[in-house]
Amino acid sequence: MERKIDSIILDVDGTLWDSTGIVAGAWTRAVRECGYTGVTVTADMLKGLFGLTMAAIAARLLPQLSVEEQKRVMDLCCVYEQEALEADECRICYPGVEESIRELSKSVRLFIVSNCQSGYIELFLEKTGLGPCIADIECYGNTGLGKADNIRLIMERNGLAAPVYVGDTQGDCDAADQAGVPFVYAEYGFGQADRWDRKIGAFAELEDLL
Repeated sequence: MERKIDSIILDVDGTLWDSTGIVAGAWTRAVRECGYTGVTVTADMLKGLFGLTMAAIAARLLPQLSVEEQKRVMDLCCVYEQEALEADECRICYPGVEESIRELSKSVRLFIVSNCQSGYIELFLEKTGLGPCIADIECYGNTGLGKADNIRLIMERNGLAAPVYVGDTQGDCDAADQAGVPFVYAEYGFGQADRWDRKIGAFAELEDLL
């Protein structure tokens, strides 16, 4: 990665924080309230699912249900997830994330693109106080589009010429490739990737890119 970077686009789950412990309890409550008492959602299960779109997560988590019923259950999961995250202190960022984002924002524009539901990125920014450091955000819940398309949207509406995308899964890697941007693999996160332009073992190593 030899070119000068003009911006950094960040994934959330597995890259900036790990909310799976909080979310697992909320989703289990929602699933059981919908009548599926034999289903328990765990943090480890979510680590293998986060990064997918909500529709894809529903299909894997509840394959026995119709698409309509999957959506009904996932809608309640999202409501309870939001409530649980709002109520929790959410001291769940990876080491150095908050400090490095504040430092990076002084010299480069920062963005967030995730496959999450609407409101999730905003909640992350509220909980961490990092809203002033992030220039723009986009997600699947807002657009109905996958990560590659949302990366392109961020690039187009912000006039980005040389961004990188930072994520922790093969899906992140593929999305960056489809969007035509270099991929920085956060190997400390949830997943694996088979290729990358740069690999980081801690979030603070992003500062070395500049």
